[in-house]
Amino acid sequence: MKHAFPFSAIVGQSEMKSAMILTAIDPGIGGVLVFGDRGTGKSTAVRALAALLPPVSVVRGSATNAAALDDVPDWDRGAGDEIVDVPTPVIDLPLGATEDRVVGALDIERAITHGEKAFEPGLLARANRGYLYIDEVNLLEDHIVDLLLDVAASGENVIEREGLSIRHDARFVLVGSGNPEEGELRPQLLDRFGLSVEVRSPQDVEERIDVIRRRAAYDVNPEAFLQKWRGEDLNIRNSILAARAALPNIETKDAALRDCAELCLALGSDGLRGELTLLRAARAQAAYEGAPSITRTHIRSVAAMALSHRLRRDPLDEAGSSARVSRLMADILV
Repeated sequence: MKHAFPFSAIVGQSEMKSAMILTAIDPGIGGVLVFGDRGTGKSTAVRALAALLPPVSVVRGSATNAAALDDVPDWDRGAGDEIVDVPTPVIDLPLGATEDRVVGALDIERAITHGEKAFEPGLLARANRGYLYIDEVNLLEDHIVDLLLDVAASGENVIEREGLSIRHDARFVLVGSGNPEEGELRPQLLDRFGLSVEVRSPQDVEERIDVIRRRAAYDVNPEAFLQKWRGEDLNIRNSILAARAALPNIETKDAALRDCAELCLALGSDGLRGELTLLRAARAQAAYEGAPSITRTHIRSVAAMALSHRLRRDPLDEAGSSARVSRLMADILV
């Protein structure tokens, strides 16, 4: 089986890679939205990061990647009684997926006839404790968007049919990608993504050559290429694990809280999700850098990712959202 392209070998796209790393440190940040050109490594990055992360311990055969026997739902008859390590799940949600395929299908006839909770788990069950990746997320059907909003908010998938109810954990990092020229994302779903980044095709000739060279080397001899970059990937993995361990101890001073609140207020972002996400991302960034507390440098480094997709449109301002965030940071975080 061909392994995922090494995360550390992805050329450029530093903001996208940083956003992926931050959500790996703290999945509570809320996922990543990546908008931009096709062929810029969006799907490659999420699969590469998942492959880089340590395996997750699950109950053998569990349909929901349950971490312990007590977490196995009563309808999951395929689960065994031992714990095994498996790669971090990365599940694709295709645009044409039906509701049953996404949330799972309940066999009403068998339930009534035999009194059994006959349930065929869907993509949300398979994505639990991993990543759910949606390409062209802005073209997703509205009723599927509504389902994702409910599950993203609760961390639980609930299926109710004819008085019967099935539920299971569905906690995953949501990664969406798309081209903004093909349609806008619904504001409700847009707001659910913790971080948002824009990617562009490299404009530097040498950088494009580097992309071609690395991809060709990987295609010709994947094992040798993986071996070459294994050390770099291991360093990133160790840094992520160290940051996860350090995260609960990162000090958050009142000055950092004030900076987050003043910045979001000046930007006119709706609600308080902007401040909360900005704070979590800054904490993860501080942990990744090995800092004991959040500083303005950490806030500056993640502000555009955490806030640019939450701004109200200003028809009189031709600058992009990221530029508006940067401009206000220069005035407020001096």
